[in-house]
Amino acid sequence: MRKAQPDNAELSPVERDFRPNDPEWHWLEHSDAPEVEAFLDAANAQHAAWFKPLKPLADALYHGHLARRELALSSLETALDHYTFYSETAADADYSRWWRYPNDNPEARECFFDVPARATGHDFYDIGDMALTPDEQWLAWTEDTQGDERFTLWIKALPNGDAQRVLDDIGPALCWAEDQHDARATLLFTHFDATQRPDSLWRLSLTLEDQIGTDTPQLIWREDDPEFWVGMDKTRSRRWIMLESASKDTSETHLIPADEPGAAPRCLHPREAGVEASIDHRPGFFYRLHNRAGAHFQLDVTPEDAALKSPDQADWKPLVAHRESVTIEGIDVFSWGLVLAERDHAQAQVTLRRLVFDAAHRPIGDSVLALPETPCSQMLEDAPHFATQTLRLREESFTQPPRWIELDLESGERRVIKTLPLYGDLTPDRLTSRRLWAKSADGEAVPVSIVMRADLAGQPLPTLLYGYGAYGDPQDPWFSIARLELLNRGVAFAVAHVRGGGERGEPWYLNGKMEHKENSFNDFLAARDALVAEGVSLPERIVAYGASAGGLLVGTCVNRAPQAFCAAVLDVPFVDVLRTMQNPDLPLTTAEYSEWGNPEAPEVAARIRGYSPVDNVTPQTYPALWIEGSWFDTRVAYWEPAKYYARVAQCQQGKAPVLLYTDMSSGHGGASGRFKAWRDAARQDAFILWALGLATSPGVPTANQHG
Repeated sequence: MRKAQPDNAELSPVERDFRPNDPEWHWLEHSDAPEVEAFLDAANAQHAAWFKPLKPLADALYHGHLARRELALSSLETALDHYTFYSETAADADYSRWWRYPNDNPEARECFFDVPARATGHDFYDIGDMALTPDEQWLAWTEDTQGDERFTLWIKALPNGDAQRVLDDIGPALCWAEDQHDARATLLFTHFDATQRPDSLWRLSLTLEDQIGTDTPQLIWREDDPEFWVGMDKTRSRRWIMLESASKDTSETHLIPADEPGAAPRCLHPREAGVEASIDHRPGFFYRLHNRAGAHFQLDVTPEDAALKSPDQADWKPLVAHRESVTIEGIDVFSWGLVLAERDHAQAQVTLRRLVFDAAHRPIGDSVLALPETPCSQMLEDAPHFATQTLRLREESFTQPPRWIELDLESGERRVIKTLPLYGDLTPDRLTSRRLWAKSADGEAVPVSIVMRADLAGQPLPTLLYGYGAYGDPQDPWFSIARLELLNRGVAFAVAHVRGGGERGEPWYLNGKMEHKENSFNDFLAARDALVAEGVSLPERIVAYGASAGGLLVGTCVNRAPQAFCAAVLDVPFVDVLRTMQNPDLPLTTAEYSEWGNPEAPEVAARIRGYSPVDNVTPQTYPALWIEGSWFDTRVAYWEPAKYYARVAQCQQGKAPVLLYTDMSSGHGGASGRFKAWRDAARQDAFILWALGLATSPGVPTANQHG
C-alpha cells in the first residue's frame, strides 16, 4: 500500500519549493518573481512558529535591556563658529531631534531638525549625511527611506524653513565648499553607477532663498575603474577639499581650493598600484600617510608652496618613519601639530600620540595620551576647530561603558564630561575581562578577548563567540548594554580577533585576505579550542556569531567543524561568495576583488570555492542555525542567507533547527529605529540562551544541538 503523502501545507518551505532542475536555488535571485517572496514569507512563518515558545524570554530580554539604559539621551554639545549644536532623543523616540543655540546665549535654543517627524510613515529611515553651510544657516542632508542605500538630497533654511527636495538617487556623502557669498553656495556630492559604486564627484551651485535655485550639477571627477570608489573630505584647516579615488589597496588624491570649488583638481598623490595614501594639511605644509615605505605606513611632510607649484616634484620627507612593531592608522591635523593613532602589533592596542611643532615645523613636543586601562578603546571625538587647545576623547572597554573626556592641552587636565548612564545590578565592578592567546594551525598567536561576571570567573561557562575578520576592521573593545542580559544569565562573551581584521595592525589584515583567507577560519576554530582548553568555556555549549563578512567566517567554520558549536547566528551573512564575486553587475563585487580575488582567474575561483559556505554544505549533523537576511540589502543580497538556509536544511542530518528570517523592510544594517533594532537583538539573544541551555520560559523546546 502506498504511503499517504503529507499535505503540501505541512511541508517546510525547502521541501515544498525545491526544484530538481535548480539544486543550487538560483531561482531565489529573481526578486520580482512572486514565488520568491512567497518562499521568504513561508520561511518567516516557519521561523515564527518555532520561536513562539521563546517569545516571553525575548520580551524579558528586551524589557531588561530597556531597564538598564537611559532612554532619554542627549549628545555632547559642539560649538562651531556661530552656534552650538547637539541632539536629543526622547525616551519613547526611535530618532533624535537636533537643536542649536547662539554660542553666547544658551537660553535661546531651538529645534532645527526633527528627524522623528521626517521618519513618520516610513518603515525604514536613515540619514546618510548632514552638512551645514559655512554660515551655519542652511542644512543639507541625504536620506534613505527604503534601506537600499540610494539617497535623496534635501535642503532647508534654519531653523524652520521648509524642507526642499533637490536631487534623487545620489550617494550619501555631502560637503559644502567655502565659497558662500550673497545667497550663493556650492555643495559637493557623490553619485552611484549601476552597481551602486560611488563612481563620480559632482558640484552643485545653489541659490539659498525661500525657493532653492539650482544650476545643473557639474561633474568634477569620474572614476572609470570598477574597482575604485570616490570620496571627498574637507581639511580641518578649511583650505582644501580632498578628492580621493581608492580601491582596497590603492589610492589617488586630488585637491581643489575649498573657496574655489570650480577650480581644476590638482593631483597631489598619483595612483600607484598597491600604494595607499591619505593627504592632510596645515598652512605651509601637506602631510601624507602612506605604505610605499612599508606595510605599516609612514608619515611624510612637504612644503605647501613647492607641492602646489610642481606636485609631481613634491619633496616629501619622512616625519614618522615606518616601524615593524606599529601601524599608523590615521592622523588628525591641528594648527599646533598632529594627533596620530598608532596600533601596537604585539599588544593589539591603539594609542593616541601628540606631536607639536613650532612655526618652522621643528618638533617641540612628542607624547602619548594616557590610557585608562588595557585593552580598551580610546578615540578622538569630533574637533571642528583647527586651533583648539581642548581635545575630546571617548574611552570604553568590555567592562566599562563609554565616557567622554575633555583634555586641556595646555594644563594636561583630564575632565570627565559625560558617562553613559547604566542601571541595574550588573555594574562594571561586577564584570571582569581578560585576554588569552590561541595557537592557530600555523603557530600564530591569536588574541581572544573575554568578558563575564566576576563571580563566575574560574569555571567553564556557556559562551557566545563572536568573529569578523575582514577588510582590516579591528574589533577593539566595546561596551554593550544589551550584552549585559546575557552576562547576567551566566554567559561568557568572547571575541576571536582573527586575521583579516586589523587588531594587530596591517600585517594582521594582509595575512587574512586573498590567498591567506584560510588563516581566518583556522584562527576562529583555534580560538574556540583555546577557550575550552583554558577552562573558560564548556565545550558542548558554545554559540558562534558572525554578521556580514563575519557570517562568511562563521558559515565556513560551521561547515568544517559543526561539532564545535551547539548553535550559530549568521546575520546578513556573506555566504554565496563565489557566485557573487563572479557577477560584476552586483553592487560591491568589483570593489571587492582586492579583498577576495577576481574569480575570472581559475586558481582564484578554486580558492574561493574551497571556502564559500553555500558551496560547501554537505550532508552532516549541523548545529542549530539562526540565519537572517534583509530584503533591501544591497551589500549582501537577501538570496545569500536564503540559499544557505535552503542548502543546510536539505543536508541537515540531526534534529537541530535551521531557521531563516528575512526582514522585508530593511537593508544591510537591519532596522533603522532603535526600538525595533533592540527587539531584533532580543530575539537573537533568546535563541542564543536556548541553544546554551539557559532558556527558562514555559513551553520552550529542549535544545537538542546535534540530533
